[in-house]
Amino acid sequence: MGSTLDRVDAATIDAARRGDRRALARLLNGLQDVWYRFCLGMLHDPDRAADAVQETGLRFLKQIARFRGESQIQTWSLGIALNVVREIKRRRRLGDDSDLDQLAVERSSTGSNPSAIEQHELSDALRITLSTLPDRQREALTLRFFEDLSVEQTAEAMGCATGTVKATVHQALRALREKMKQMK
Repeated sequence: MGSTLDRVDAATIDAARRGDRRALARLLNGLQDVWYRFCLGMLHDPDRAADAVQETGLRFLKQIARFRGESQIQTWSLGIALNVVREIKRRRRLGDDSDLDQLAVERSSTGSNPSAIEQHELSDALRITLSTLPDRQREALTLRFFEDLSVEQTAEAMGCATGTVKATVHQALRALREKMKQMK
């Protein structure tokens, strides 16, 4: 992925677990973009995504001492982010037109380049289609493909079995294909 997190070693994680501020800052710096990308993909609202990242960071700091190293720090922390996103969605169900407003802003910023416009239209269609999937399917696809986690890592972040992830991803991809066919 090329982030600062790629260069984090076990010693940094151990230091962070003991409360070392520099190690904690290094981890937070390396994880915040991953969290933001994930939260934005799930919430479709930059402000809510930023709030989710902030809450994820706070929970990460409170829980880092409990990290046992049985998984990658990124996978473990995405589980925290996923729980934050789920809570935000529970508190405030999506149903407004913020996604469509954001798409209009993005489309107007592409200028007149036809290939850029086509690319944005395809991206818009995919984002809208993804937003129609059940939360669990969208979570699995986002973690598996957009965050490039393995099936095992996705299962850990979602708190379920690998077979559940495989089935959920399969169902989500089938639903996406069907919905995209209908859009043609």
